[in-house]
Amino acid sequence: MNSILAIITARGGSKRIPRKNIKDFCGIPIISYPINTALDSKLFQNVMVSTDDLEIKRISENFGAEVPFLRSSKNSDDFATTADVILEVLETYEKQFGRKFEYACCIYPTSPLLKKDLLAKALELLETKNADSVFPIIRYSSPIQRALIENADGFIEMIQPENRQVRSQDLHPAFFDAGQFYFLNVNTFMIKRKLWTERSIGLEISDLEAQDIDNESDWKIAELKYKLLYSK
Repeated sequence: MNSILAIITARGGSKRIPRKNIKDFCGIPIISYPINTALDSKLFQNVMVSTDDLEIKRISENFGAEVPFLRSSKNSDDFATTADVILEVLETYEKQFGRKFEYACCIYPTSPLLKKDLLAKALELLETKNADSVFPIIRYSSPIQRALIENADGFIEMIQPENRQVRSQDLHPAFFDAGQFYFLNVNTFMIKRKLWTERSIGLEISDLEAQDIDNESDWKIAELKYKLLYSK
């Protein structure tokens, strides 16, 4: 059996939504959703939370996650990247516990819409395609080749005017990162130290299945999506 680690990244600081990672979402702390999804998936030998915050540690442990060590102050500020945090976790597991993992899945704490089946599909792709990473993506609803900008004079113009008369169906679809998780091959991640590379695979999901949560309006939209998906 492959050794697989789930890493849920949840620092204490949050400027736009205070205490965002443990704020109640449909009645329970939002971080409990990815913890439960990771545990229910049965994919991971360990489900851990990387945090610098004792309250987040306590809540995470109450919902079944491990918090075997606290995140360093260096990787708890606004400038630390997700890759920095993952690297610290993997290196600490090896140094403190002699544990090495073949795969790791970094899951964001504000991913209440994430489904365990998607994690399983991502792992399958990672293994069968020998990819560096797999992560969910969402298709742009309109062709980005027809994107508009406002010029210096305040008038609207196309970024790629050569696509003005091209039919939408003839333009290559484009996607954006859904911002839920990254399933990683640990060996290649330790070398390249990137969440996605030239050997990464996108797993397409609908825009109903994910929601960026950066403000209170986003939060309400995410709760509405959750109720639509899980009303049963």
